[in-house]
Amino acid sequence: MTGFPCRREFAPPTRRDWLRSAALGFGGVAASALHAAPHHPATATSVIFLYMDGGPSQIDTFDPKPLLAKYDGQDPHKVLPRVEPTQFASVGRVMASPWQFAPRGKSGLPISDLFPHLAGVADELAVLRGMTSKFPEHTSANYFLHSGSGLQGRPSVGAWVGYGLGSVAKELPGFVVLNGGLIPPGGLDTFGSGFLPASFQASVFGRGPVLLANVKPHDPADKQRAKLDLVAALDTLGRDRLGESDALDAAVRNAETAFRMQTAVPELTDLSRETAETKALYGFDAGSKQTQIYARQCLLARRLVERGVRFVELTCPSLNADRWDQHEDLKGGHEKNALAVDQPIAGLLTDLKRRGLLDCTLVVWAGEFGRTPFAQGAKGGRDHNPFGFSVWLAGGGAKGGTVFGATDEFGYKAVAGRLEVHDLHATMLHCLGVDHTKLTARTGGRDVRLTDVSGRVVTEVLG
Repeated sequence: MTGFPCRREFAPPTRRDWLRSAALGFGGVAASALHAAPHHPATATSVIFLYMDGGPSQIDTFDPKPLLAKYDGQDPHKVLPRVEPTQFASVGRVMASPWQFAPRGKSGLPISDLFPHLAGVADELAVLRGMTSKFPEHTSANYFLHSGSGLQGRPSVGAWVGYGLGSVAKELPGFVVLNGGLIPPGGLDTFGSGFLPASFQASVFGRGPVLLANVKPHDPADKQRAKLDLVAALDTLGRDRLGESDALDAAVRNAETAFRMQTAVPELTDLSRETAETKALYGFDAGSKQTQIYARQCLLARRLVERGVRFVELTCPSLNADRWDQHEDLKGGHEKNALAVDQPIAGLLTDLKRRGLLDCTLVVWAGEFGRTPFAQGAKGGRDHNPFGFSVWLAGGGAKGGTVFGATDEFGYKAVAGRLEVHDLHATMLHCLGVDHTKLTARTGGRDVRLTDVSGRVVTEVLG
């Protein structure tokens, strides 16, 4: 497939779409078409969300703080205005970054030596340095990053995107998670649909050569079609007796999607038509197995958005149990994680751009929080830091080579351009053509939205 074209507008559902949905009951109509029209012209048709599970350190990646070197080894209580323990009560000495920063690209965007490949695409990145979280603990912060709430059971941002815009892909789900081996804290409910129709939850693909169990059909297509038609007829009888059922409608829709995926998924994972140059760009021939795992995920992410999948999320390779969560040995842990993702992400941005897809694909790189500027543990780790950290956007309307917001001179707390997850979500939806204040779902007697009662579009980093 040569590439899914960038679109600035989304076509309303056709009569055939309505009739197909009607076969699934009124709930199916609502699920597929109720919110298909955007609120304003979109700059992106898809999102690739690169979830950096565990919380990468902002002061070691995209937010240089030279003052840390000056006060390295000193008591932070004596040099910082106020020190607040986050996840753990222990507060060690001020710790300088083990890596050097340098201006990268024509924009001069500072990126640390941790990311030599990302340094080559610095002019595509729009860095938000003033991000904050309401939670210092992984599970709640992870739910917050994904759903705008620290509580379990709320719809993930990918589910909201599907609910708001419907799906372009006919043979694949609208929301796909590529699991690199680490399911984040909070489990699979992180990618759930919550109170939205169940058909909007993520389909989680594995990391091996077979993305989904039983994707290879056991019966001929005509026999499977007959089975599905029989099940649909029985479900119609059940709906006539019991009334509308979201669970029933979702089961029927998922069965139909699964039927079509038996052809689409093997074709998706057949990388034989990808050139050796493309595979090398992503890092397929890298010496690190973890780089190869994430390279495959990034290449599959490109192939998914080419085929119209609306929201693709990547989880980290299973390097170790700590993910980016280095309370001990920050240097060793962050270097392993950066080695896994640096070349594949740079390759993804380069490949999207040369195929004309970066303009309409919003790429988001984010962890659930950052790290503190003082040491923790005997081997020099860093604690969780929800007070200020970095996230970046690329493509899909983002203004590359820019920085918005700032942390203090130690990289500890956001002091300018302070943002939180609601602002990030509002910006992501805006790029997709959705007004975050108008995308709501009725639950518990009130209209609820992804951004709760706050959130603003960060226009400062949009083109």
